[in-house]
Parts: sequence; structure tokens; C-alpha cells
Amino acid sequence: MSFPSKLDTKIVVDTNVILFDAMALKKFPAADIHIPFAVIEEIDRFKRDMGENGRNARHFSRFIDVLRSKGTLSQGVKLDSGSYIYITIDFKSEAVANGMRDNNDNRILGTALALQKEFPDSDVSLVSKDINLRIKADVFGLKAKDYEPVSDTYEDTYLGVKELEVSSADIDQFYNKKSIELEDKLYANQYIIMRDQANRNHSAIGRYSDKDKCVVPLITPADSVWGIHPRNMEQSFALDCLLNDDIKFVSLVGKAGTGKTLMAIAAGLSKTLDEGIFQKLLVSRPIFPMGRDIGFLPGDIGEKLNPWMQPIFDNVEFLMGEGKKAAGRAQELINQGMLNIEPLTYIRGRSIPNQYLIVDEAQNLSPHEIKTIVTRAGSGTKVILTGDPYQIDNPYVDAANSGLMYAVERFKGENIAAHITLVKGERSELAELAANIL
Repeated sequence: MSFPSKLDTKIVVDTNVILFDAMALKKFPAADIHIPFAVIEEIDRFKRDMGENGRNARHFSRFIDVLRSKGTLSQGVKLDSGSYIYITIDFKSEAVANGMRDNNDNRILGTALALQKEFPDSDVSLVSKDINLRIKADVFGLKAKDYEPVSDTYEDTYLGVKELEVSSADIDQFYNKKSIELEDKLYANQYIIMRDQANRNHSAIGRYSDKDKCVVPLITPADSVWGIHPRNMEQSFALDCLLNDDIKFVSLVGKAGTGKTLMAIAAGLSKTLDEGIFQKLLVSRPIFPMGRDIGFLPGDIGEKLNPWMQPIFDNVEFLMGEGKKAAGRAQELINQGMLNIEPLTYIRGRSIPNQYLIVDEAQNLSPHEIKTIVTRAGSGTKVILTGDPYQIDNPYVDAANSGLMYAVERFKGENIAAHITLVKGERSELAELAANIL
């Protein structure tokens, strides 16, 4: 068997790459991209799945069907990126011939090995999110790599904060005039730390207003926000964007104990109950177990969801005060319709106007799920995403490719969006130590 060839770079794509990103084929540099027949068979088995895998399988099948109408897939169909897509028939490969099982993984590996054998001067690689398949490829001397469409690490993403060295006169002007224009390129609603070039202890903090084209002071409430005072600089930044009515989308990222959820709920209660800016505070989170699931839970829907939503109740009751009275006050707000705590499962199709919407544990969501949620926001609604990219329970999402980090990058620089990365833990000395060393 011989393969058609148009470009020197040749890529064989595994099924799990397509299930992770249905449009992955569009994101490779110009190459001959081969889809083994075994991949098409596996995709066919997933197309009836009601989850994210099924959605991606169906999306990919429709995409390939459109390509089929443009040419012959066995001979290659060109994409706008310059790549050519091929559907490759499976055959008894060197891998199977050497005693390995005749399964789909080894057929995919065999396709890549056959390409490498036929085109020894070309750059042939296997792209898979399956670690064991990449190990097998290495044994046969075949280049294999993971599929990473965005930044390799969470640390490479936008932090929402920038530190600048300015003159002492600039800092004095900022305190006197409550604003200052800077020549540096800044993003809308980026938080700025200005330090004196001569005296590092002489400093000021503010937020860049793209509307006014200058750095402006933070919102600093005269009193606490439901008993919450910022304990560090990043928390001051977070409260500023949470309390700013002109900012409609906020993302808070940080490790456990940095105060993401607590500050978001406190600001939401303040804006809903105290100021009446929003009609309702809606707090939601995806349902993903940590570790082995214990199975079905008894009771009605409220009783079934209570263990999943308990972390939210804990934060609300903490803000209400200690003891049984706090639980009673939280339940009273729920009964009055001022506070809703619910899962994200049934959010599709809804329209959510005039609400303060907090999506907790957003690191477990895919980019498609984040889009589904944020596009539910109606007129007057503010959306807050909170999460820790290093505490992901969703097996199909990782730190670099979670919907939370995808949203952070996409909303960067938008006039109605702000982002803060919280660094210092404030829950307790033990929690901070554990987050750093474990």
C-alpha cells in the first residue's frame, strides 16, 4: 500500500484528540494530516454520547462530511490552513506483525509507522493524548507528541496585573488628581502596581480605565463587604472588579484558600441585598466528584444536590454569621427568591437577566460549556467565574485547556471584563502551607 503525498510534514491524529477538540485539524500547521480508518470507527461509537465527547464526535463527523463534498478524502482535501486531510485505510502494520494485539490503538500506530517507512525523509509524527500510545511510538522510533492547542502551562496566561516603575512625581500626581496617564501599553481593566524608581516603598495601585485612557483608583468601600476586608493587594483588586457595575464579566483564578468564592459571594450579597443593583444572586457549580463516586443519593432533587452544593452554603452561612441562625437566614433568602444555589446541569436554553451569577469551580468546564453559560447572561447580568486550574476533577480537561483559562485569554482587554490571579492564601496557615508544598 502507498500513501498519497503533497507536503513533507505528515501527522497522524488519534481519536482522543478529536474528542478533546473537534476542530483540532484546523489548528495544525500546514501538513498532510492522516485520519486512520480506526479513528472513524471509534468516533462513530461516541456520536450518541450525550456529553462533551458525543458533541465533539458529531461536530467532527459533520466537518468531515463537508470536506467529502469538496474532494476525495482518500487522495486529500485541502483546508484553508494549507493542510491536506486524508482518511487512511487500516492494514496489518509492522506493530501488529511483531506480535502486538490487533486493536485500534495499534492500527493507528501502524499507520504512522507505515508513513514513516514510506517517507523516510519527511517529518512524520503521531499526535495523541494517550500517554501509553506515545510510549509505544517512542519504542518504534516514531515521533509522538501531546495535543496542546494553547499555552503549555497555566503560568503563561494573562494575570490581570502589571507592575510599572514610575517617578515619585507620577505617584504623587496619582494621589492628588485620582488619575494618571501612562505611556505603557495596558489592557482595559488591567490592575497596575506603580512603584517609585528611587524608593520602592513609595507606591500606588490602580486600575487602567480604557474609557478614560488613564489609571484610576480602586473602589474602596468605607465599611466591610458583609464582614469581608481585603487582606492583600490581589484581594483589593478582586473586590474592585466584583463591586464595579461597569464590569460585567470577572474571572478569579487562584489556589485553594485565596478567597475567590467567599469574596464573590460577599460582593454578590452586597450588590443584591444592600444596593439592589441586581434582582437575585445565583451561585452555581458543575457536578464532578473528587475521587470515586459513592453512587446514587436518596431523596428529592434538593436532597440529592445538597452534598454538591454544600461548599456554597458553607460560604453563605459564614457571611451570615455563625450557628443555626445563619443557616436560617440563608434559607430565608432562598425562600424569598433573593438567593439561588443550583447546579449548572440545566442552564442550557435559559435567559438570566438582572442577576449576579457566580460560577464556582469553573476550572472543570470545557470552553464550549463556558460559552454556553456566559451566553445565558441577559440584560443587566454580571458573570463571575472562579476556579483553581490545579484542582481539576474533569478527566477531559487540563490546566492549560480548561474553559476557565480559555475565557481569561479571550476576554483579555475587553472593556466590560476583568481578571485577577490570586496568589496568597488567607484561609489558614495550614491551608496555605498545604497548597504550596503538597
